[in-house]
Amino acid sequence: MTLGSLLMLVQVFFAVVIGIYFWNLLRNQKSNRTAVDRESRKEMDKLRKLRSISLTKPLSEKTRPANMNDIVGQKEGLRALKAALCSGNPQHVIVYGPPGVGKTAAARVVLEEAKKNPASPFRLDAKFTEIDATTARFDERGIADPLIGSVHDPIYQGAGAMGVAGIPQPKPGAVTKAHGGILFIDEIGELHPIQMNKLLKVLEDRKVYLESAYYHAEDPNIPLYIHDIFQNGLPADFRLVGATTRSPNELPPALRSRCMEIYFRPLLPSEIGQIAENAIAKIGFPPQPEAVEVVKHYATNGREAVNIIQLAAGLALSENRQGLAASDVEWVVNSSQLSPRPDRKIPSEPQVGLVNGLAVYGPSMGALLEIEVTAMPAALGKGQTTITGVVDEEELGGGQRTLRRKSMAKGSVDNVLTIVRKFGLRPENYDLHVNFPGGTPVDGPSAGIAMAVAIASAITGRPVDNKLAMTGEISIHGRVKPVGGVIAKVEAAFQAGAETVLIPKENWQAIFEGLEGVKVVPVETIEEVFTHIFGDSIVGVANKEEAERPLAPDTFASAPISVLHAGGFASQGELAAPAIYPPGGGGSAPAGTPAPG
Repeated sequence: MTLGSLLMLVQVFFAVVIGIYFWNLLRNQKSNRTAVDRESRKEMDKLRKLRSISLTKPLSEKTRPANMNDIVGQKEGLRALKAALCSGNPQHVIVYGPPGVGKTAAARVVLEEAKKNPASPFRLDAKFTEIDATTARFDERGIADPLIGSVHDPIYQGAGAMGVAGIPQPKPGAVTKAHGGILFIDEIGELHPIQMNKLLKVLEDRKVYLESAYYHAEDPNIPLYIHDIFQNGLPADFRLVGATTRSPNELPPALRSRCMEIYFRPLLPSEIGQIAENAIAKIGFPPQPEAVEVVKHYATNGREAVNIIQLAAGLALSENRQGLAASDVEWVVNSSQLSPRPDRKIPSEPQVGLVNGLAVYGPSMGALLEIEVTAMPAALGKGQTTITGVVDEEELGGGQRTLRRKSMAKGSVDNVLTIVRKFGLRPENYDLHVNFPGGTPVDGPSAGIAMAVAIASAITGRPVDNKLAMTGEISIHGRVKPVGGVIAKVEAAFQAGAETVLIPKENWQAIFEGLEGVKVVPVETIEEVFTHIFGDSIVGVANKEEAERPLAPDTFASAPISVLHAGGFASQGELAAPAIYPPGGGGSAPAGTPAPG
Protein backbone atom coordinates (compact mmCIF):
# COMPACT_ATOMS: atom_id res chain seq x y z
CA MET A 1 0.00 0.00 0.00
CA THR A 2 1.40 3.29 -1.03
CA LEU A 3 1.69 6.32 1.18
CA GLY A 4 -0.96 8.10 -0.84
CA SER A 5 -3.46 5.31 -0.32
CA LEU A 6 -2.73 5.32 3.41
CA LEU A 7 -3.32 9.04 3.65
CA MET A 8 -6.54 8.64 1.71
CA LEU A 9 -7.81 6.02 4.14
CA VAL A 10 -6.93 8.19 7.12
CA GLN A 11 -8.72 11.12 5.54
CA VAL A 12 -11.81 9.03 4.86
CA PHE A 13 -11.75 7.71 8.44
CA PHE A 14 -11.66 11.19 9.97
CA ALA A 15 -14.33 12.39 7.59
CA VAL A 16 -16.59 9.56 8.70
CA VAL A 17 -15.89 10.27 12.38
CA ILE A 18 -16.61 13.97 11.95
CA GLY A 19 -19.74 13.21 9.99
CA ILE A 20 -20.99 10.85 12.68
CA TYR A 21 -20.26 13.50 15.35
CA PHE A 22 -22.25 16.21 13.61
CA TRP A 23 -25.03 13.77 12.76
CA ASN A 24 -25.34 12.83 16.43
CA LEU A 25 -25.21 16.51 17.39
CA LEU A 26 -28.02 17.40 15.00
CA ARG A 27 -30.05 14.43 16.19
CA ASN A 28 -29.60 15.47 19.83
CA GLN A 29 -30.59 19.04 19.03
CA LYS A 30 -33.68 17.80 17.25
CA SER A 31 -34.45 15.51 20.15
CA ASN A 32 -33.97 18.37 22.64
CA ARG A 33 -36.14 20.67 20.55
CA THR A 34 -38.79 17.98 20.36
CA ALA A 35 -38.66 17.53 24.14
CA VAL A 36 -38.85 21.30 24.68
CA ASP A 37 -41.77 21.61 22.28
CA ARG A 38 -43.54 18.72 23.96
CA GLU A 39 -43.00 20.28 27.41
CA SER A 40 -44.13 23.65 26.08
CA ARG A 41 -47.35 22.18 24.72
CA LYS A 42 -48.05 20.52 28.06
CA GLU A 43 -47.50 23.77 29.96
CA MET A 44 -49.64 25.74 27.48
CA ASP A 45 -52.43 23.23 27.97
CA LYS A 46 -52.15 23.75 31.72
CA LEU A 47 -52.28 27.52 31.30
CA ARG A 48 -55.32 27.36 29.04
CA LYS A 49 -57.05 25.11 31.54
CA LEU A 50 -56.22 27.48 34.40
CA ARG A 51 -57.43 30.49 32.43
CA SER A 52 -60.68 28.74 31.60
CA ILE A 53 -61.47 28.56 35.32
CA SER A 54 -62.66 31.73 37.04
CA LEU A 55 -64.56 32.51 40.20
CA THR A 56 -67.10 35.27 40.65
CA LYS A 57 -65.79 38.79 41.04
CA PRO A 58 -65.23 39.87 44.64
CA LEU A 59 -67.75 42.41 45.84
CA SER A 60 -64.91 44.87 46.46
CA GLU A 61 -64.11 44.75 42.75
CA LYS A 62 -67.75 45.17 41.74
CA THR A 63 -68.12 48.24 43.94
CA ARG A 64 -64.83 49.85 42.88
CA PRO A 65 -65.49 53.41 41.64
CA ALA A 66 -65.41 53.76 37.86
CA ASN A 67 -65.80 57.54 37.67
CA MET A 68 -65.66 60.66 39.81
CA ASN A 69 -69.31 60.39 40.84
CA ASP A 70 -68.78 56.91 42.30
CA ILE A 71 -66.30 58.15 44.92
CA VAL A 72 -68.16 58.91 48.14
CA GLY A 73 -67.35 61.62 50.65
CA GLN A 74 -64.23 63.17 49.12
CA LYS A 75 -65.61 66.16 47.26
CA GLU A 76 -62.87 68.57 48.36
CA GLY A 77 -60.10 65.99 48.00
CA LEU A 78 -61.22 65.13 44.46
CA ARG A 79 -61.43 68.79 43.58
CA ALA A 80 -57.84 69.33 44.74
CA LEU A 81 -56.62 66.19 42.97
CA LYS A 82 -58.31 67.23 39.76
CA ALA A 83 -56.76 70.69 39.99
CA ALA A 84 -53.32 69.14 40.46
CA LEU A 85 -53.48 66.58 37.64
CA CYS A 86 -56.02 67.73 35.06
CA SER A 87 -54.48 71.08 34.14
CA GLY A 88 -51.94 71.85 31.46
CA ASN A 89 -49.14 71.55 34.03
CA PRO A 90 -49.88 68.52 36.23
CA GLN A 91 -48.05 68.28 39.54
CA HIS A 92 -46.67 65.50 41.69
CA VAL A 93 -49.10 64.71 44.51
CA ILE A 94 -49.11 63.05 47.92
CA VAL A 95 -52.54 61.96 49.17
CA TYR A 96 -52.96 61.55 52.94
CA GLY A 97 -55.85 59.72 54.49
CA PRO A 98 -56.97 56.65 56.42
CA PRO A 99 -57.26 53.32 54.60
CA GLY A 100 -60.34 52.51 52.57
CA VAL A 101 -61.49 56.06 51.77
CA GLY A 102 -60.80 56.06 48.02
CA LYS A 103 -57.21 57.27 47.53
CA THR A 104 -56.25 54.68 44.91
CA ALA A 105 -59.60 54.80 43.12
CA ALA A 106 -59.43 58.59 42.99
CA ALA A 107 -56.00 58.54 41.33
CA ARG A 108 -57.28 56.13 38.67
CA VAL A 109 -60.40 58.07 37.75
CA VAL A 110 -58.62 61.44 37.81
CA LEU A 111 -56.19 60.20 35.15
CA GLU A 112 -59.16 59.29 32.95
CA GLU A 113 -60.56 62.78 33.55
CA ALA A 114 -57.22 64.33 32.63
CA LYS A 115 -57.13 62.45 29.32
CA LYS A 116 -60.38 64.18 28.34
CA ASN A 117 -58.88 67.63 28.84
CA PRO A 118 -57.43 68.98 25.54
CA ALA A 119 -54.91 71.08 27.48
CA SER A 120 -53.60 68.08 29.44
CA PRO A 121 -50.24 66.57 28.42
CA PHE A 122 -51.57 63.07 29.18
CA ARG A 123 -52.29 61.22 25.93
CA LEU A 124 -55.22 58.87 25.48
CA ASP A 125 -52.89 55.89 25.89
CA ALA A 126 -51.29 57.24 29.10
CA LYS A 127 -50.67 54.43 31.57
CA PHE A 128 -51.61 54.15 35.21
CA THR A 129 -48.74 52.19 36.77
CA GLU A 130 -49.33 51.01 40.32
CA ILE A 131 -46.73 49.73 42.77
CA ASP A 132 -46.87 48.96 46.48
CA ALA A 133 -43.99 50.45 48.43
CA THR A 134 -44.23 47.74 51.09
CA THR A 135 -43.34 45.04 48.54
CA ALA A 136 -41.11 47.03 46.16
CA ARG A 137 -37.93 45.68 47.69
CA PHE A 138 -34.62 46.06 45.91
CA ASP A 139 -31.18 44.47 45.94
CA GLU A 140 -28.38 46.72 47.14
CA ARG A 141 -26.10 45.08 44.56
CA GLY A 142 -28.37 46.43 41.83
CA ILE A 143 -29.49 43.02 40.58
CA ALA A 144 -33.18 43.87 40.95
CA ASP A 145 -35.06 47.10 41.56
CA PRO A 146 -38.72 47.00 40.47
CA LEU A 147 -39.17 50.73 41.09
CA ILE A 148 -36.16 52.41 39.47
CA GLY A 149 -34.85 49.65 37.20
CA SER A 150 -31.67 47.58 37.18
CA VAL A 151 -28.93 46.11 34.98
CA HIS A 152 -28.49 42.38 34.51
CA ASP A 153 -24.75 41.97 34.18
CA PRO A 154 -23.32 38.99 32.23
CA ILE A 155 -22.36 37.16 35.41
CA TYR A 156 -26.05 37.08 36.41
CA GLN A 157 -27.44 36.39 32.94
CA GLY A 158 -25.78 32.99 32.68
CA ALA A 159 -26.14 31.26 29.32
CA GLY A 160 -28.38 33.92 27.78
CA ALA A 161 -27.37 35.40 24.45
CA MET A 162 -26.17 38.66 25.95
CA GLY A 163 -24.60 36.94 28.91
CA VAL A 164 -22.41 34.78 26.67
CA ALA A 165 -21.45 37.89 24.67
CA GLY A 166 -20.56 39.79 27.86
CA ILE A 167 -23.19 42.48 27.29
CA PRO A 168 -24.98 44.16 30.26
CA GLN A 169 -28.75 44.12 29.84
CA PRO A 170 -30.84 47.03 31.27
CA LYS A 171 -34.21 46.20 32.81
CA PRO A 172 -36.66 49.13 33.08
CA GLY A 173 -38.49 49.74 36.37
CA ALA A 174 -41.90 51.16 37.21
CA VAL A 175 -40.71 54.76 36.70
CA THR A 176 -39.98 54.00 33.04
CA LYS A 177 -43.12 51.93 32.53
CA ALA A 178 -45.12 54.92 33.81
CA HIS A 179 -43.52 57.28 31.25
CA GLY A 180 -46.15 59.65 29.91
CA GLY A 181 -48.68 58.65 32.57
CA ILE A 182 -49.10 58.37 36.33
CA LEU A 183 -46.99 56.35 38.74
CA PHE A 184 -49.10 55.51 41.79
CA ILE A 185 -47.09 54.38 44.83
CA ASP A 186 -49.25 53.03 47.62
CA GLU A 187 -47.91 53.57 51.14
CA ILE A 188 -45.09 55.72 49.78
CA GLY A 189 -43.86 56.33 53.32
CA GLU A 190 -42.68 52.70 53.48
CA LEU A 191 -40.08 53.12 50.71
CA HIS A 192 -36.49 52.29 51.64
CA PRO A 193 -34.44 55.49 52.12
CA ILE A 194 -32.13 54.52 49.24
CA GLN A 195 -35.10 54.01 46.93
CA MET A 196 -36.58 57.30 48.11
CA ASN A 197 -33.39 59.19 47.24
CA LYS A 198 -33.23 57.55 43.82
CA LEU A 199 -36.87 58.44 43.20
CA LEU A 200 -36.23 62.09 44.07
CA LYS A 201 -33.41 62.17 41.52
CA VAL A 202 -35.71 60.69 38.87
CA LEU A 203 -38.37 63.31 39.65
CA GLU A 204 -35.82 66.03 38.96
CA ASP A 205 -34.14 64.57 35.85
CA ARG A 206 -37.20 62.81 34.39
CA LYS A 207 -34.72 60.13 33.33
CA VAL A 208 -33.15 57.04 34.87
CA TYR A 209 -29.41 56.67 34.52
CA LEU A 210 -28.07 53.14 34.96
CA GLU A 211 -24.51 52.01 35.54
CA SER A 212 -22.60 48.76 34.99
CA ALA A 213 -18.97 47.77 35.31
CA TYR A 214 -19.45 45.65 32.17
CA TYR A 215 -20.45 48.56 29.96
CA HIS A 216 -17.83 50.10 27.66
CA ALA A 217 -18.78 52.92 25.33
CA GLU A 218 -16.34 51.72 22.64
CA ASP A 219 -17.43 48.08 22.66
CA PRO A 220 -18.81 47.36 19.15
CA ASN A 221 -20.49 44.15 20.32
CA ILE A 222 -22.97 46.08 22.50
CA PRO A 223 -26.23 46.83 20.63
CA LEU A 224 -26.97 50.44 19.75
CA TYR A 225 -30.06 50.69 21.96
CA ILE A 226 -28.05 49.65 25.03
CA HIS A 227 -25.46 52.32 24.19
CA ASP A 228 -28.32 54.82 24.02
CA ILE A 229 -29.74 53.74 27.39
CA PHE A 230 -26.41 54.03 29.21
CA GLN A 231 -25.49 57.34 27.58
CA ASN A 232 -28.86 59.13 27.53
CA GLY A 233 -30.82 57.31 30.24
CA LEU A 234 -34.22 55.63 30.20
CA PRO A 235 -37.17 58.04 29.84
CA ALA A 236 -39.14 58.54 33.06
CA ASP A 237 -41.36 61.58 32.56
CA PHE A 238 -44.41 60.84 34.67
CA ARG A 239 -46.46 62.36 37.46
CA LEU A 240 -46.14 60.79 40.86
CA VAL A 241 -49.19 60.15 43.01
CA GLY A 242 -48.18 58.80 46.40
CA ALA A 243 -50.75 57.60 48.92
CA THR A 244 -50.05 57.13 52.60
CA THR A 245 -51.82 56.59 55.90
CA ARG A 246 -48.93 58.24 57.74
CA SER A 247 -48.84 61.77 59.09
CA PRO A 248 -47.08 64.42 56.99
CA ASN A 249 -44.26 64.83 59.51
CA GLU A 250 -43.36 61.16 59.04
CA LEU A 251 -42.45 61.67 55.37
CA PRO A 252 -39.08 63.06 54.22
CA PRO A 253 -39.19 66.85 53.77
CA ALA A 254 -37.35 66.49 50.44
CA LEU A 255 -40.25 64.44 49.05
CA ARG A 256 -42.95 66.72 50.47
CA SER A 257 -41.30 69.81 48.99
CA ARG A 258 -41.60 68.32 45.50
CA CYS A 259 -45.26 67.36 45.78
CA MET A 260 -48.61 68.97 46.40
CA GLU A 261 -50.24 67.59 49.53
CA ILE A 262 -53.91 66.60 49.45
CA TYR A 263 -55.92 65.23 52.36
CA PHE A 264 -58.76 62.71 52.20
CA ARG A 265 -60.94 62.76 55.28
CA PRO A 266 -62.52 59.82 57.12
CA LEU A 267 -65.96 58.83 55.87
CA LEU A 268 -69.02 59.89 57.83
CA PRO A 269 -71.60 57.32 58.96
CA SER A 270 -74.04 58.52 56.29
CA GLU A 271 -71.36 57.98 53.62
CA ILE A 272 -70.57 54.53 54.99
CA GLY A 273 -74.29 53.78 54.68
CA GLN A 274 -74.28 54.90 51.06
CA ILE A 275 -71.42 52.51 50.27
CA ALA A 276 -73.20 49.67 52.10
CA GLU A 277 -76.42 50.29 50.16
CA ASN A 278 -74.49 50.21 46.90
CA ALA A 279 -72.85 46.92 47.90
CA ILE A 280 -76.23 45.35 48.73
CA ALA A 281 -77.55 46.45 45.33
CA LYS A 282 -74.52 44.97 43.54
CA ILE A 283 -75.21 41.60 45.19
CA GLY A 284 -78.79 41.73 43.95
CA PHE A 285 -80.47 41.84 47.34
CA PRO A 286 -83.36 44.20 48.14
CA PRO A 287 -82.55 47.28 50.28
CA GLN A 288 -82.33 46.65 54.00
CA PRO A 289 -82.14 49.91 56.03
CA GLU A 290 -81.83 48.09 59.38
CA ALA A 291 -78.75 46.20 58.20
CA VAL A 292 -77.23 49.40 56.82
CA GLU A 293 -77.69 51.10 60.20
CA VAL A 294 -75.65 48.37 61.88
CA VAL A 295 -72.90 48.75 59.27
CA LYS A 296 -72.83 52.52 59.84
CA HIS A 297 -72.33 51.93 63.55
CA TYR A 298 -69.29 49.66 63.14
CA ALA A 299 -67.54 50.28 59.78
CA THR A 300 -64.99 53.09 59.73
CA ASN A 301 -64.20 53.05 56.00
CA GLY A 302 -65.61 51.90 52.69
CA ARG A 303 -63.56 48.72 52.50
CA GLU A 304 -64.78 47.57 55.91
CA ALA A 305 -68.39 48.29 54.94
CA VAL A 306 -68.12 46.23 51.73
CA ASN A 307 -66.44 43.35 53.56
CA ILE A 308 -69.15 43.28 56.24
CA ILE A 309 -71.90 43.24 53.61
CA GLN A 310 -70.13 40.54 51.59
CA LEU A 311 -69.76 38.23 54.59
CA ALA A 312 -73.33 38.85 55.76
CA ALA A 313 -74.63 38.15 52.25
CA GLY A 314 -72.62 34.94 52.18
CA LEU A 315 -74.31 33.87 55.40
CA ALA A 316 -77.75 34.61 53.95
CA LEU A 317 -77.06 32.72 50.72
CA SER A 318 -75.64 29.73 52.60
CA GLU A 319 -78.98 29.54 54.42
CA ASN A 320 -80.95 29.81 51.15
CA ARG A 321 -82.21 33.32 51.86
CA GLN A 322 -82.42 35.96 49.14
CA GLY A 323 -82.23 38.92 51.43
CA LEU A 324 -80.08 40.49 54.09
CA ALA A 325 -81.22 40.95 57.69
CA ALA A 326 -79.81 43.14 60.43
CA SER A 327 -79.13 39.98 62.43
CA ASP A 328 -76.78 38.79 59.67
CA VAL A 329 -74.71 41.95 59.96
CA GLU A 330 -74.73 41.70 63.76
CA TRP A 331 -73.44 38.13 63.47
CA VAL A 332 -70.58 39.37 61.27
CA VAL A 333 -69.79 42.13 63.75
CA ASN A 334 -69.67 39.69 66.66
CA SER A 335 -67.72 36.99 64.85
CA SER A 336 -65.18 39.53 63.58
CA GLN A 337 -64.99 41.17 67.02
CA LEU A 338 -65.49 44.65 65.59
CA SER A 339 -65.71 47.65 67.89
CA PRO A 340 -68.19 50.49 67.40
CA ARG A 341 -66.72 53.47 65.61
CA PRO A 342 -65.65 56.24 68.03
CA ASP A 343 -68.38 58.75 67.23
CA ARG A 344 -68.60 60.96 70.27
CA LYS A 345 -71.57 63.26 70.80
CA ILE A 346 -71.94 66.37 72.89
CA PRO A 347 -73.44 66.00 76.40
CA SER A 348 -77.22 66.14 76.61
CA GLU A 349 -77.24 69.20 78.91
CA PRO A 350 -74.88 71.89 80.27
CA GLN A 351 -72.78 70.74 83.20
CA VAL A 352 -70.35 72.31 85.63
CA GLY A 353 -66.71 71.53 84.85
CA LEU A 354 -67.43 69.72 81.57
CA VAL A 355 -66.20 71.27 78.31
CA ASN A 356 -66.11 70.02 74.72
CA GLY A 357 -62.54 70.21 73.48
CA LEU A 358 -61.39 69.11 70.06
CA ALA A 359 -58.54 66.85 68.95
CA VAL A 360 -56.89 65.54 65.82
CA TYR A 361 -55.56 61.99 65.72
CA GLY A 362 -54.33 61.75 62.13
CA PRO A 363 -54.34 63.57 58.79
CA SER A 364 -57.70 65.34 58.45
CA MET A 365 -59.18 63.26 61.28
CA GLY A 366 -60.79 65.23 64.08
CA ALA A 367 -62.66 64.13 67.19
CA LEU A 368 -64.65 65.61 70.04
CA LEU A 369 -62.66 65.49 73.27
CA GLU A 370 -64.44 65.82 76.60
CA ILE A 371 -62.52 67.62 79.32
CA GLU A 372 -63.88 67.33 82.84
CA VAL A 373 -62.70 69.08 85.98
CA THR A 374 -63.73 68.83 89.63
CA ALA A 375 -62.78 71.40 92.28
CA MET A 376 -62.88 70.47 95.98
CA PRO A 377 -62.05 73.13 98.61
CA ALA A 378 -58.71 72.53 100.30
CA ALA A 379 -56.69 74.15 103.05
CA LEU A 380 -55.53 77.67 102.25
CA GLY A 381 -52.81 77.46 99.59
CA LYS A 382 -52.51 73.67 99.96
CA GLY A 383 -54.58 72.56 96.97
CA GLN A 384 -53.17 70.04 94.54
CA THR A 385 -53.81 69.47 90.85
CA THR A 386 -54.12 65.98 89.40
CA ILE A 387 -54.22 65.29 85.67
CA THR A 388 -55.32 61.97 84.21
CA GLY A 389 -55.70 60.73 80.67
CA VAL A 390 -52.67 62.51 79.19
CA VAL A 391 -49.30 61.31 77.97
CA ASP A 392 -46.76 61.69 80.78
CA GLU A 393 -43.79 62.54 78.58
CA GLU A 394 -42.92 62.46 74.90
CA GLU A 395 -39.79 61.03 73.33
CA LEU A 396 -38.38 62.82 70.30
CA GLY A 397 -35.78 61.19 68.06
CA GLY A 398 -33.64 63.16 65.68
CA GLY A 399 -30.21 62.64 64.21
CA GLN A 400 -27.87 61.04 66.70
CA ARG A 401 -29.81 61.86 69.84
CA THR A 402 -33.11 61.21 71.57
CA LEU A 403 -34.86 63.91 73.55
CA ARG A 404 -37.59 63.64 76.13
CA ARG A 405 -39.91 66.48 76.97
CA LYS A 406 -42.65 67.06 79.48
CA SER A 407 -46.21 66.42 78.36
CA MET A 408 -47.50 69.42 76.39
CA ALA A 409 -50.98 68.86 77.82
CA LYS A 410 -49.57 68.99 81.34
CA GLY A 411 -47.66 72.16 80.46
CA SER A 412 -50.91 73.69 79.23
CA VAL A 413 -52.45 73.08 82.66
CA ASP A 414 -49.60 75.04 84.25
CA ASN A 415 -50.32 77.91 81.86
CA VAL A 416 -54.04 77.75 82.64
CA LEU A 417 -53.47 77.90 86.41
CA THR A 418 -51.37 81.02 85.90
CA ILE A 419 -54.06 82.65 83.74
CA VAL A 420 -57.10 81.98 85.96
CA ARG A 421 -55.40 83.72 88.88
CA LYS A 422 -55.62 86.94 86.86
CA PHE A 423 -59.41 86.67 87.04
CA GLY A 424 -59.53 86.49 90.80
CA LEU A 425 -59.74 82.72 91.03
CA ARG A 426 -57.56 80.90 93.53
CA PRO A 427 -56.85 77.40 92.17
CA GLU A 428 -54.29 76.82 94.91
CA ASN A 429 -57.19 76.74 97.39
CA TYR A 430 -58.80 73.77 95.63
CA ASP A 431 -57.93 70.18 94.91
CA LEU A 432 -58.40 70.14 91.15
CA HIS A 433 -58.77 66.97 89.10
CA VAL A 434 -58.47 67.47 85.34
CA ASN A 435 -59.46 64.37 83.39
CA PHE A 436 -59.49 63.45 79.70
CA PRO A 437 -61.88 60.47 79.54
CA GLY A 438 -61.96 57.98 76.70
CA GLY A 439 -59.21 55.48 77.51
CA THR A 440 -56.73 56.94 75.00
CA PRO A 441 -53.86 59.02 76.38
CA VAL A 442 -53.62 62.34 74.59
CA ASP A 443 -51.06 65.07 74.24
CA GLY A 444 -50.78 68.50 72.68
CA PRO A 445 -51.24 72.14 73.69
CA SER A 446 -54.44 72.94 71.82
CA ALA A 447 -56.83 72.14 74.67
CA GLY A 448 -55.56 75.17 76.57
CA ILE A 449 -58.67 77.35 76.39
CA ALA A 450 -60.93 74.34 76.95
CA MET A 451 -59.08 73.50 80.17
CA ALA A 452 -59.20 77.13 81.29
CA VAL A 453 -62.97 77.23 80.83
CA ALA A 454 -63.43 73.86 82.57
CA ILE A 455 -61.36 74.93 85.58
CA ALA A 456 -63.15 78.28 85.83
CA SER A 457 -66.49 76.49 85.60
CA ALA A 458 -65.56 73.98 88.30
CA ILE A 459 -64.33 76.65 90.72
CA THR A 460 -67.21 79.10 90.18
CA GLY A 461 -69.92 76.45 89.84
CA ARG A 462 -71.18 77.87 86.55
CA PRO A 463 -72.20 75.37 83.83
CA VAL A 464 -70.82 75.53 80.29
CA ASP A 465 -73.02 75.43 77.20
CA ASN A 466 -73.07 71.80 76.04
CA LYS A 467 -73.47 72.86 72.39
CA LEU A 468 -70.21 74.77 72.44
CA ALA A 469 -66.81 73.32 71.46
CA MET A 470 -63.43 75.01 71.43
CA THR A 471 -59.77 74.67 70.57
CA GLY A 472 -56.71 76.84 71.04
CA GLU A 473 -53.43 77.00 72.86
CA ILE A 474 -53.14 79.51 75.68
CA SER A 475 -50.09 81.54 76.64
CA ILE A 476 -49.27 82.73 80.15
CA HIS A 477 -50.26 86.24 79.04
CA GLY A 478 -53.73 85.09 78.09
CA ARG A 479 -53.28 85.08 74.32
CA VAL A 480 -55.02 82.35 72.31
CA LYS A 481 -52.38 80.86 70.02
CA PRO A 482 -52.98 79.03 66.71
CA VAL A 483 -53.19 75.24 66.56
CA GLY A 484 -53.22 72.62 63.83
CA GLY A 485 -56.02 70.65 62.22
CA VAL A 486 -58.67 73.32 62.70
CA ILE A 487 -60.79 72.38 59.69
CA ALA A 488 -60.90 68.73 60.78
CA LYS A 489 -61.78 69.81 64.30
CA VAL A 490 -64.63 72.04 63.16
CA GLU A 491 -65.99 69.17 61.07
CA ALA A 492 -65.75 66.85 64.09
CA ALA A 493 -67.58 69.39 66.26
CA PHE A 494 -70.37 69.66 63.71
CA GLN A 495 -70.71 65.88 63.46
CA ALA A 496 -70.83 65.62 67.26
CA GLY A 497 -73.74 68.07 67.43
CA ALA A 498 -71.99 71.29 68.47
CA GLU A 499 -73.54 74.51 67.22
CA THR A 500 -70.71 76.92 68.04
CA VAL A 501 -66.94 76.49 67.90
CA LEU A 502 -64.30 78.84 69.28
CA ILE A 503 -61.01 78.87 67.38
CA PRO A 504 -57.86 81.03 67.52
CA LYS A 505 -58.16 84.17 65.43
CA GLU A 506 -54.92 83.30 63.63
CA ASN A 507 -56.57 80.09 62.38
CA TRP A 508 -59.48 81.95 60.81
CA GLN A 509 -60.14 81.24 57.13
CA ALA A 510 -62.75 82.57 54.76
CA ILE A 511 -64.04 79.02 54.36
CA PHE A 512 -65.51 79.29 57.86
CA GLU A 513 -67.91 82.05 56.86
CA GLY A 514 -71.43 80.92 56.19
CA LEU A 515 -70.97 77.32 57.29
CA GLU A 516 -74.32 75.62 57.64
CA GLY A 517 -75.13 74.04 60.97
CA VAL A 518 -72.18 75.40 62.92
CA LYS A 519 -71.00 78.88 63.84
CA VAL A 520 -67.26 79.48 64.07
CA VAL A 521 -66.07 82.28 66.33
CA PRO A 522 -62.45 83.47 66.24
CA VAL A 523 -61.01 84.59 69.58
CA GLU A 524 -57.77 86.38 70.37
CA THR A 525 -57.61 86.39 74.16
CA ILE A 526 -58.87 84.30 77.05
CA GLU A 527 -60.97 87.32 78.09
CA GLU A 528 -62.94 86.97 74.87
CA VAL A 529 -63.40 83.26 75.57
CA PHE A 530 -64.71 83.83 79.10
CA THR A 531 -66.98 86.67 77.95
CA HIS A 532 -68.46 84.54 75.19
CA ILE A 533 -69.16 81.65 77.58
CA PHE A 534 -69.91 83.25 80.94
CA GLY A 535 -70.91 86.77 79.92
CA ASP A 536 -69.61 89.92 81.56
CA SER A 537 -70.13 88.57 85.05
CA ILE A 538 -67.82 85.66 84.80
CA VAL A 539 -65.23 84.96 86.69
CA GLY A 540 -65.20 85.73 90.10
CA VAL A 541 -64.02 84.48 93.29
CA ALA A 542 -65.94 82.51 95.83
CA ASN A 543 -66.57 85.67 97.83
CA LYS A 544 -65.06 89.02 98.53
CA GLU A 545 -63.00 87.75 101.44
CA GLU A 546 -61.33 85.16 99.30
CA ALA A 547 -60.52 87.82 96.73
CA GLU A 548 -58.77 89.86 99.39
CA ARG A 549 -57.13 86.88 101.07
CA PRO A 550 -53.34 86.90 100.54
CA LEU A 551 -51.61 83.89 99.09
CA ALA A 552 -49.70 81.65 101.44
CA PRO A 553 -45.92 82.16 101.24
CA ASP A 554 -45.38 78.58 100.04
CA THR A 555 -48.37 78.53 97.68
CA PHE A 556 -46.52 77.55 94.57
CA ALA A 557 -44.09 75.21 96.27
CA SER A 558 -46.89 73.35 98.01
CA ALA A 559 -49.08 72.81 94.98
CA PRO A 560 -47.35 70.04 93.08
CA ILE A 561 -48.91 68.55 90.00
CA SER A 562 -49.07 64.80 89.76
CA VAL A 563 -49.71 63.26 86.38
CA LEU A 564 -51.46 59.92 86.44
CA HIS A 565 -50.87 58.23 83.12
CA ALA A 566 -54.02 56.64 81.75
CA GLY A 567 -53.62 53.51 79.69
CA GLY A 568 -50.92 52.59 77.22
CA PHE A 569 -49.64 54.60 74.33
CA ALA A 570 -52.05 55.42 71.55
CA SER A 571 -52.31 58.21 69.05
CA GLN A 572 -50.68 61.37 70.32
CA GLY A 573 -52.71 63.80 68.28
CA GLU A 574 -53.23 67.41 69.22
CA LEU A 575 -55.97 68.16 71.63
CA ALA A 576 -58.38 70.92 70.96
CA ALA A 577 -60.23 71.51 67.87
CA PRO A 578 -61.00 74.44 65.64
CA ALA A 579 -64.31 76.00 65.18
CA ILE A 580 -65.45 78.94 63.21
CA TYR A 581 -67.80 81.62 64.29
CA PRO A 582 -68.20 85.33 63.82
CA PRO A 583 -65.92 87.29 66.14
CA GLY A 584 -67.15 87.59 69.69
CA GLY A 585 -66.81 90.37 72.16
CA GLY A 586 -63.90 90.94 74.47
CA GLY A 587 -63.26 92.19 77.95
CA SER A 588 -63.56 90.69 81.40
CA ALA A 589 -65.41 91.58 84.52
CA PRO A 590 -64.82 89.75 87.79
CA ALA A 591 -67.85 88.74 89.72
CA GLY A 592 -68.35 87.09 93.05
CA THR A 593 -69.89 83.71 92.56
CA PRO A 594 -70.27 81.09 95.26
CA ALA A 595 -67.70 78.34 94.97
CA PRO A 596 -68.92 74.78 95.01
CA GLY A 597 -68.86 73.42 98.50
